[in-house]
Amino acid sequence: MVASIILEAAGSNAVKKLRLKKLSNGLPFMINSGELPNDQCYLEYPNGTIKLVKISKSTHDFIMIKELSQKESASIRHKYHLT
Repeated sequence: MVASIILEAAGSNAVKKLRLKKLSNGLPFMINSGELPNDQCYLEYPNGTIKLVKISKSTHDFIMIKELSQKESASIRHKYHLT
């Protein structure tokens, strides 16, 4: 039980470090959510915006569905402990 908590904390810290590295390098960070369909995710950009995107199977690129408001973006960051 304790080992799984330690492993989970280490994984969470690694994801947070990767997020900061990607954003500081000017790259978007992908936020996956089990609440979204399998072909959708959030992309967080260095300027603070978050977009809901769909992965195109034909072009293997992202198609923007919606740009989240500042309030929605803050909610996503809070929900996934990215603040």
